[in-house]
This record gives sequence, C-alpha cells and structure tokens, in this order.
Amino acid sequence: MNIFQFIVIVVTGCLIGGLTGCQRHTASSTKPLANHMIVSRPLPIPVKGVKRHQLTDTWGAARDRGTRHEGIDIMAAQGTPIYSTVTGEVMNLTDNPRGGHVIWIKAVDGSWHYFAHLDRHVAGLTVGEQIRVGHKIGYVGNTGNARHTAPHLHYAIYLQGKGKGAVNPYDYLR
Repeated sequence: MNIFQFIVIVVTGCLIGGLTGCQRHTASSTKPLANHMIVSRPLPIPVKGVKRHQLTDTWGAARDRGTRHEGIDIMAAQGTPIYSTVTGEVMNLTDNPRGGHVIWIKAVDGSWHYFAHLDRHVAGLTVGEQIRVGHKIGYVGNTGNARHTAPHLHYAIYLQGKGKGAVNPYDYLR
C-alpha cells in the first residue's frame, strides 16, 4: 500500500465515522485529548538508544509563568542523535528563548511535531525538506530555557496546527 492509498483509507474511515481515532478534540474538554487523529501505529522514540521503559511521563507538569508542560522530556547525553518520529516536511528550524534550537515537522497526517532544546540541527537540514521516519534531524542539548538543566529532548505533538491542540506524546512512543 502506498501513502496515497493509506490517506484515502483513513479519510474515508473518518468520513463514515468508522475510526474512533478520528474524533476531534472540542474546546469544552478540560482533559488531555483522548481520541484524535494521528498516525495509527506507535511512534518510534526519537532519541538514539532510549527504550520505552526509560521514558518518564512529564506531560502536564507545572512550568514557569503558570503554564503546563506540553510534551515530555527525554533525557540523554549531550550530542545523542535525534531522529524524526514521522514522515513529513521540515516546517521550521529556528532558535527561541524557551526552546533554544528547535525543529518543527508537519507529518503527512497533519500533526505537528516539536523537537526542542537541541544542541544543534543536523548539517544540511533545510526548511521544506521532505523526511521519513528515522531521518536524523539533530542532537540532544540543553538550549533555551533548559540551559541550566541536564541535556534532554523536549518532544511535543500538536493536532490542531503549529503549537495548537497538544497531546501527550508519551502515549504514542513505543
């Protein structure tokens, strides 16, 4: 099955209501999104050498300025390779005060994946580049507001656009 056939099957299933995973989050919900559209299989852990049992679910933990953690932190040594969890397009390679060196990837299913606190991006990675699951995109660091913490990858998934509709990525990583 090619990607086009897969997309047609998923969209058709959503239209006829046969896939509960295609239900959307409503603004009135106060709990994290339970049923939503995302890749139907588990996602690989994006940090080389990290196993599922080593992950800690840091979703929702209190953060500065009264905010909650919209992702999970995956601890690893400085410079450990980071890989894309999805097939999609690199939408943004930037630096910002909170995330430091970050990468935004828009997956073929429309979900947005955020990788933050990187030591650096992989040389040659460009905005608009089409990548596949497992493509090396950067290296673990502690940039941005994590500069006084142990090196880690902050990984987040958004379902309603860039930075909108956060879901707990811990539930998706295998």
